[in-house]
Amino acid sequence: MNYCNIKKWDIADGVGVRVTLFVSGCTHHCKGCFQPETWDFEYGKPFTKEVEDELLEALDHDYIDGLTLLGGEPFEPDNQRALVPFLRRFKEKYPEKDIWAYSGYTLDEELLKDSRARCEVTDEMLSYINVLVDGEFVQEKRNISLQFRGSENQRLIDVPKTLENKEIVLWGE
Repeated sequence: MNYCNIKKWDIADGVGVRVTLFVSGCTHHCKGCFQPETWDFEYGKPFTKEVEDELLEALDHDYIDGLTLLGGEPFEPDNQRALVPFLRRFKEKYPEKDIWAYSGYTLDEELLKDSRARCEVTDEMLSYINVLVDGEFVQEKRNISLQFRGSENQRLIDVPKTLENKEIVLWGE
C-alpha cells in the first residue's frame, strides 16, 4: 500500500486533535473528489514499518484523541490488508484512543455483505473502527454545513454499537 499524506495535527476529520493517514488507491472516482490524485494505487510513498512507527510516535501525546483513516479508500481490499497489522499495533499501544475512517463503501450494503470491498480482514478492520463515515461523496448532495462529511448521503456510524445491535446506529445518537 502507498500513502500520500500524514497530518500530525488534524482537527477537521473527527473529534478532537487527530493524526490522519491518507492512503492511496480508490476505485470510486467520485465526481468532485477533493483529491483525485489519490485514486492511483501507486501515488505517494510506500507504507512501511518506519511510517507506522512515525505514526505511532505522533500519536504518543495526551492531546491527540485518535487516528483518522482517509484516502483514497482505506477499505479497498489491498489497503485493508496493509492497514490491519498497523491498526492492531495502534490498539495495543493506545487502547484509549479512537479510530475514525472514511469510506465510499457503505457499511451495511458493502462492508458487511459479500462485495468487491469485503475480504478476509474486513471484520477485523471494522472491529478497530469507532466511527465510520460511509458512502461515496455525491457532488449534487454536497453540503458544507454538515459535520465531518461532505455530502448529505454520507453517514457517521457508531461501528461498535452497530455491530453489537446488528443495525445501523448513527454516531452521537
